[in-house]
Amino acid sequence: MRDGHRLVGVVVEGDEGRLRLRDEAPVLGADLVLEIEALRADARRPRADLEGVTEIRPRAEVDLHARHDHQQSFERLDPDDVARVADARVLDVGEVDPVVHVAERVEVAKSDLLREDVAVPVHARMVASLPTMAGELTRAAIQAQPEWIRRVPERVGDRRFPAGRVVFTGCGTSFHAAQTGGEAYQALEAVLAPPEADLLVALSHEGETKLTLEAAQAFDGPVWLITGTEKGPIADLAEEVIVATPEIEESYCHTASYTAAVAALAALHGEDVRWLRQAVDNVLSDPFDGGDWDRVIVVGAGRDWPTAQEAVLKLREGAYVAAEAHETEQVLHGHFAAIDEKVRVFVLEGEGRAAERAADVVKALGEIGAETTLVPTTHPVVDIVRFQLLTVELAERRGVDPDKIRWDDPRWDAARQSYS
Repeated sequence: MRDGHRLVGVVVEGDEGRLRLRDEAPVLGADLVLEIEALRADARRPRADLEGVTEIRPRAEVDLHARHDHQQSFERLDPDDVARVADARVLDVGEVDPVVHVAERVEVAKSDLLREDVAVPVHARMVASLPTMAGELTRAAIQAQPEWIRRVPERVGDRRFPAGRVVFTGCGTSFHAAQTGGEAYQALEAVLAPPEADLLVALSHEGETKLTLEAAQAFDGPVWLITGTEKGPIADLAEEVIVATPEIEESYCHTASYTAAVAALAALHGEDVRWLRQAVDNVLSDPFDGGDWDRVIVVGAGRDWPTAQEAVLKLREGAYVAAEAHETEQVLHGHFAAIDEKVRVFVLEGEGRAAERAADVVKALGEIGAETTLVPTTHPVVDIVRFQLLTVELAERRGVDPDKIRWDDPRWDAARQSYS
């Protein structure tokens, strides 16, 4: 994104929309010329985010929102100007990253920046030397969600779930996504007692989750797959493969692949999901305030129950927080005994009778003294985003890397290897 003439967006390899103008139009290779011109024209005084760019008087006015005359704009630049801008600091969400050193940056600018088909590879080369910041992949995926969701209707196309009983399955985050689709079974349960239905919809980020594959194999009927790649063992036996994402999400703390899958499920049910892109974009600028909490509880029911479970999983795997999900009515039956003023609670409001009981939960927790927030909800795709943002904030407070979900620790990696 752009803040005045300050770049505050980080390039993510493979993400065409990683650099954007204020009006949210993607800045591909051609538009980067206008970014360079604007930076050069603005470099009249020392700035922390443009260190190394010398004072230069602008030679031409450039309309940052123009979508034409890129070649002429490019020709107004000297190679040295391009080189200095290439060495400028690139900011990630307002924080200064180390200086970007771009090999052969002038040649790259001359030959490639006006070609959209090679813009993404050029962007990838430009940040190849940047050190990985803890949580960088998760942050990038969270911010990429509006663009990923925008593409979901096109990826689903005119496919819709057939009439009859449709059931859903998955593991972990994919199981939470599966629950938003309707009648869902955790993959192990679907293996132990295969459901009788007209269609099984399996969800798997990479299409190779072991238990989800076993559930698909055990099911006596057609299988559809919602995933991030068209190839894999589950795809091999599926009648339909819906690739909901433009690429495999790199962070192990899955965020964008979750919301894209949930949006795809909604589209397959016949919902118009085009509004979700803007709704997610709006909520990205409205995060929860973080805190130094040892324990967090998320409460929800009905449509919001999958969100409560997914929110807790993000907090646990991404920030190592002792988080718990409770169904709204259940928390009113005995669970209060283990909640006090040291526990942070988020109650998903829901609608109808669920909203009434959510209000009762908030009132009761107020009597106990627990810090509680009643969270209005609209759609599972939108409602999870603030918890994703909270996860990376708490991870930063705790000095942990949400990208790795502790797989970079030998003990936890050994634990994973013991069953995988």
